[in-house]
Amino acid sequence: MDSSNQISRRCELCCQYLHSCFSGNGATDKRKLVEILTTRNLQELRFIRQTYNALYNQDLLHILYNAQRNNPFARVVYLRLSESEARDAEIVRGLLIGGNVDLNSLIEMVCTRTSLELQSIKKAYHSLYNSDMEQDLSLSIKGGFKEILSAILKSSSHFGGKVEMSMAMCDAKTLYEAMESGKSLDQKTMISLISQRGTEQLKAILVSYKQLYGHEFSKSLKRNKCGPFGKDLSLVIRCIQYPEKYFAKQLRRTLQNGYSQEVLIRIVITRSGIDIKEINNAFAAKTGWSLESLILRVFNHTVSHNSNNTTAKATGFIAEFLVALL
Repeated sequence: MDSSNQISRRCELCCQYLHSCFSGNGATDKRKLVEILTTRNLQELRFIRQTYNALYNQDLLHILYNAQRNNPFARVVYLRLSESEARDAEIVRGLLIGGNVDLNSLIEMVCTRTSLELQSIKKAYHSLYNSDMEQDLSLSIKGGFKEILSAILKSSSHFGGKVEMSMAMCDAKTLYEAMESGKSLDQKTMISLISQRGTEQLKAILVSYKQLYGHEFSKSLKRNKCGPFGKDLSLVIRCIQYPEKYFAKQLRRTLQNGYSQEVLIRIVITRSGIDIKEINNAFAAKTGWSLESLILRVFNHTVSHNSNNTTAKATGFIAEFLVALL
């Protein structure tokens, strides 16, 4: 059997497991399903969705979306099988709509994506919700973070092309002057500059700033003259410059804030195959723990405090799923 037929057969088998698990009696071997879904690349995952539709004439993601309300295992499968830009758009929508905004998570979603990825997320957001992501963000948050994150979203239109180091040096000087030229921070100049530079160019500016002035731009922003805006901008800048450290900080919060499963699920699934190893290293450097040990602790804690046997089993499979993605 040639490789294309083997792939096709594996996809059909996976679809059978998925159908049994989420449309049938739920009696399928979930460990086999975990193995299949965590060892496939994005192209194969896309092929699984297409094959499911061909076999059962049903939208697999729609089934999983509905199933996750009563089946926590369906949540991780749904996120894993979704296209990354649509998945991220949905996560951002959930953070912006319906109550108090989780600013830490919103910063994570906006500031750890490349300009090209942000542009795709914005398009998916508009397609899914017939709404403008920048506008929804500006209506949902206030203060410095509103200006800063809106500027980051605007900057996403400046993606692609080669990083210009000579321009980065000039921009680094502009940032320095905006901080040092007066008694207070020149916020307007900083926001204008950020909104006109893509993520990679902005990172080059930050490197140039340290080369020119001997310290990180984000550290300069913590001085008293920079005020609350400087503190907010410092947090965003560090997230852009060192995303793995920001993710590790987010994960440390899961230990401090009652074992938050959602943050752990979101980070492991969205960063799998991208920078999950770097995040693991950054997390271990701060805590002495591996991400695997964190996953097991968080989900074992949930299992031990849940009297519902079905939910406890589903929680155990989620832990296996996340560990396999590592």
